[in-house]
Amino acid sequence: MSSLAEILQTPQGERVLRLHGVLALDDASRLRAELTAALDEGPVGVLDLGGVERMEGAAASVLADALCASGDPPRVEGAAEDVASIVALYWRDGAPERQEPRRRHGFIAEVGESTLELIARLRDMLSFVGQLSGALLAGLRRPASIEWGAVGRQVERHGADGLPIVCVIGSLMGLITAFQAAIQLQKFGADAFVADLVSLSLTRELAPLMTAIVVAGRSGAAIAAEIGTMKVSEEVDALRTLGICPHRFLVFPRMLALLLVLPLLTLAGDLVGILSGALVATSTLEIGLRKFLMSTQEALVPADILGGMLKASVFGVFIAGIACERGLAARGGAEGVGRSTTSAVVSMLFWLVLLDALFAVFFNIWGIY
Repeated sequence: MSSLAEILQTPQGERVLRLHGVLALDDASRLRAELTAALDEGPVGVLDLGGVERMEGAAASVLADALCASGDPPRVEGAAEDVASIVALYWRDGAPERQEPRRRHGFIAEVGESTLELIARLRDMLSFVGQLSGALLAGLRRPASIEWGAVGRQVERHGADGLPIVCVIGSLMGLITAFQAAIQLQKFGADAFVADLVSLSLTRELAPLMTAIVVAGRSGAAIAAEIGTMKVSEEVDALRTLGICPHRFLVFPRMLALLLVLPLLTLAGDLVGILSGALVATSTLEIGLRKFLMSTQEALVPADILGGMLKASVFGVFIAGIACERGLAARGGAEGVGRSTTSAVVSMLFWLVLLDALFAVFFNIWGIY
């Protein structure tokens, strides 16, 4: 195997580093070793690239890094046009450029950076809410400017397609709740209250919250990634250039779709969860299906079901809003889209739990539950 790098010497005593052959990604490690061995004897004055047939970016990066460590930058000679263009990407002002290692900050600096990031995040959220409110007012004045046709597609995508997983989660929650209730209530001879506990816990808390969490992980992440990809690929900027408001074209259809979908999915979760609880009660306790359903009917009032659906509607608006805001804030290519999607999911889960707690407090104050 022929050498990729060699040291020559001119009659004037100047050291010349000559490279030749094809310098590809697979040759980067061998090139680094040969450059290290050649430059250990001292710096070079001339870099001769006349023998290089083709050079890839990885080899150019290795070359620039090795020459930075060797001392004064050499003169580049004999490079073909395509090789010179690759080398120029790693050269600045006639010298190879080395990326400075990231400095580690102290604890105080890390806290300061985190605080500034939080302030910037809050500013971005307030800016998004302001822009969304302005777009909503403009949309009310001109309803035709909203992409109503996309609402049906979003309902199908986030509602009908998500129904199976919501039903599975709802049935499992009903089974778990019924089993746990049966274990505790049997100790006091209160088996008949299993239906009350299952139906009330599902309709008031479990079904709305678990459905929202499933939709946040499934649909919210998809919305954030989709809009984030559109943002980094400049499709959102193209919409603005065409005079189309991104909030009315992208955000409103998704918010309206989740506003409509979440209550219906929650209702489906209520139904399958109660039926699963009835299955447990009839199979493990001396409670017939008819008795279980009658106890459920007596325990539930319209406020229980409607309150859960109201929660679900608010959850849907927040899921869509946070996902769209994080997507529109995406920057930095594919990595930025990944960060925005992760941030969106974490924010959605936090806000869902916080909103559920606020609903519990308000409903208790108002005497609804």
